[in-house]
Amino acid sequence: MFGLGTTELVVIAFVIVLLFGGRKLPQLGRSMGSAITNFKKGLSDPNNEKSEQEESKKD
Repeated sequence: MFGLGTTELVVIAFVIVLLFGGRKLPQLGRSMGSAITNFKKGLSDPNNEKSEQEESKKD
């Protein structure tokens, strides 16, 4: 995986935990997951955005 060994991955994970803290990591994971889900929805249904824009123009 990108030429990284187990030791390097453990060090990277440790640095991430130090930077964000143990309490923020679940929130970070949730927000990343929802961002990916919304991105996939946007790619799969491009017409949805057009109809939302038309509705907002009517208001």
